[in-house]
Amino acid sequence: MTTQSRDSQSAASHSMASQPAASQPGASFLTTWFAILDSEDADRILDLISDDFSFAILFSTGGDGATDFHGGRAEMEGYLAQREVGVRTHHLLSASTVGQDELFLGEVRRHGELEATFVASARLTDTGLVRRLLIGRSPSVLFS
Repeated sequence: MTTQSRDSQSAASHSMASQPAASQPGASFLTTWFAILDSEDADRILDLISDDFSFAILFSTGGDGATDFHGGRAEMEGYLAQREVGVRTHHLLSASTVGQDELFLGEVRRHGELEATFVASARLTDTGLVRRLLIGRSPSVLFS
């Protein structure tokens, strides 16, 4: 093999390594997360977070009404404690996974009636726990 062909292979290898990871359909972690969140035992999601977990949930009720929940484990425990259990459910519209990142577009229904659209993104650890979670929801833009 000549030096030139080794250089070409090295460049091709480097080029492929720098390409973004291929998108995969679905977001199995976030799908599980929302199924647990909608259950009677939503606190089980605490078993899915990493030691260095941080999150932000921007919860809009329309107009100027929005609450920004954010922090780490303790703040997630507070968020879970204030939720109305069994009232809202999350429904998948589309989702994808790219490397350790999951993206989820869905609807929130209150007692079965469409209430809002939400987007969620999660970055997972190598062991499959969530390290970063960002969620936004609004009734102002509906996808259905």
